[in-house]
Amino acid sequence: MAAQESKTAVVIFIDELQYVAKPELEALITALHAASQKHLPIAVVAAGLPQLLGQMGKAKSYSERLFEFELMDKLPRAAAIAALIAPAANSKVIYEERAVAEILEQTQGYPYFIQEWGRHAWNVAKDHTITLDDAKLATPSAVGELDNGFFRVRFDRLTPKEKLYMQAMATLGQGPHRSGDIAKEMGGPVTSVAPERNSLIKKGTIYGLAHGENAFTVPMFDGFLKRLRPAE
Repeated sequence: MAAQESKTAVVIFIDELQYVAKPELEALITALHAASQKHLPIAVVAAGLPQLLGQMGKAKSYSERLFEFELMDKLPRAAAIAALIAPAANSKVIYEERAVAEILEQTQGYPYFIQEWGRHAWNVAKDHTITLDDAKLATPSAVGELDNGFFRVRFDRLTPKEKLYMQAMATLGQGPHRSGDIAKEMGGPVTSVAPERNSLIKKGTIYGLAHGENAFTVPMFDGFLKRLRPAE
């Protein structure tokens, strides 16, 4: 009401909304629905993994009419290039075209990975031009940091059976993979590994696609699991 009287608006930003428990999610949707009916100037901008759409539908059946859902995946090539070179240009640092191509190939257009490769390439560059050699030198340190932090944190919070499920997916490749193929790789029927699949989806490590297919929520996870295996 205060925002309405002041002729302004309130915007709430929420990240990782898929981790919000169903009762709290129901309360949030109900409150926003009531605010909409009263024409109050309040909005929520939220981000979450692909399973969020289904979670919101289960929380309140009318949620698909209340919100606009935009799928954000890997960046298109033009956007990925801009994300890499524009911040550097602000500091009068430029990328060789071959360096840009190398980093885009390594990161698969994933925004956070572009940041990481850009940072490591910046650190090894000798002057204000980031070369192909710099981009190649950045890869071992970027991969090592992701393995020891980004990927390891997500892997270590899994149960032993969930880890086996993830490793079975990695053995099959980047994916997506059918549940039946993953179960076969693990040596059992689909029903025997269904609890692990559901738990991994809740933890945000994988997500379910149509027709019983499953994919890692971030690229390169299969590569991490393959690199991890010899050390275990």
